[in-house]
Amino acid sequence: MSENLSINKWAEEDRPREKLEKHGAEALSNAELLAILIGSGNTEESAVALMRRLLNDCNNNLNSLGKMSISELTAYKGMGPAKAITILAACELGKRRAMVKVEERPTLNSAARIYDLMHPHLQDLDVEEAWILLLNQGMKLIKKMRISHGGISETAVDVRLILKEALLCNATVLALCHNHPSNHLKPSLNDDQLTQRVKKACDTMRIHFLDHLIITDGDYYSYQENGRL
Repeated sequence: MSENLSINKWAEEDRPREKLEKHGAEALSNAELLAILIGSGNTEESAVALMRRLLNDCNNNLNSLGKMSISELTAYKGMGPAKAITILAACELGKRRAMVKVEERPTLNSAARIYDLMHPHLQDLDVEEAWILLLNQGMKLIKKMRISHGGISETAVDVRLILKEALLCNATVLALCHNHPSNHLKPSLNDDQLTQRVKKACDTMRIHFLDHLIITDGDYYSYQENGRL
């Protein structure tokens, strides 16, 4: 394969964008990642080849690349101001990311902790909302997501969507919660039916259904704590 060939004529497995989509960003070289940013090279070399040449001039050091000026970058054929600015912006974002402390994922191994997390989202609502909490095996939160607004029933909550999100996030544990604007804690028949449907779906997919919480302003009802899961 000639590196002078336009990237869109390469074999699909060699194209940086397709390679990232299939194998993840970590599978790409620095030159390939930079090639995605600039999109195209010049009439003599592909974006990847151009980025390899540029990195070689920087001793393959991204810190040195980030210190280059726009005028230094635009001295390379095919590197206009827009591409140069894109590269410098990406380098700056990388530097800022390195300075930011990794966000601590909350551990949600009890109904009380789920309540503390979700109460601020639900306490002032005058309609019912349902949320799912997707967790890893260590009970750390991966993602929280609203799945229904304005009513909780078997028809309002799509269990297929819940399972789809869990699988996409590689979640092994799932919790469901919703509010009662009336402030009554007692589960309704719809609540019971939904709980059983979600539990059955989780069991089928070998996902641990941790709990279903009904949240009011100041208290909660846990299906798990009440022995109903």
